[in-house]
Amino acid sequence: MTDTNDPSSQKVVLCYGDSNTWGYDPATRTRFGPTTRWTGVLAQNLGPGFRVIEEGLNGRTTVFDDPLSPGRNGLTYLLPCLESHCPVDLVTIMLGTNDLKQRFNHSASDIAEGAGLLADFAKRYARRTDGSPATILLMAPPPIVNLTEFDLMFEGACEKSRQFGTYYERVARWNAVPFLDAGQVIVSSELDGIHFDADQHVKLGEAVAAKVRSLLAEA
Repeated sequence: MTDTNDPSSQKVVLCYGDSNTWGYDPATRTRFGPTTRWTGVLAQNLGPGFRVIEEGLNGRTTVFDDPLSPGRNGLTYLLPCLESHCPVDLVTIMLGTNDLKQRFNHSASDIAEGAGLLADFAKRYARRTDGSPATILLMAPPPIVNLTEFDLMFEGACEKSRQFGTYYERVARWNAVPFLDAGQVIVSSELDGIHFDADQHVKLGEAVAAKVRSLLAEA
């Protein structure tokens, strides 16, 4: 019988993302508690047979350097991240919202291709205990709504973000990785238009847990 409390027998899920994986609370502008964040909900739903690693960073992009926020390029940090936490069984990637900032001026298609590059990179370097490739789950962030304090920073982003589901699904297919459209599960907060309210963290965590169980059962 497998001891699910033995770390060596647990399935490891690495969640790679931005402030919405970090757990930014749009009401307080601080961080939600560990059990409120969708990654915490994911861990609770998966149970003791799994270990969930949170790798969220405020302002992280897919593959672009931000001149105003150094160290946010998701591609630059991905390999060190994967090697730091190796071995892993599954990696979720949910990035692209910060790429919508007006100063980058990228299309939804370009942003999705950046996310696809991350997925392909993770496919090549993320490994399980036995050396086989980890499962990579590419997630499209939900659309931006009702921009308030971030309206100038994300000028023109709402329309682009509504195209994420279509383009991310396409690059997931190109890179032969599973896909989850978060916009079909949750909505962004009306408080700032970008981050997730607590109840949406619950919905997303539960949806990702179901997807993870299904994918690892197939692996």
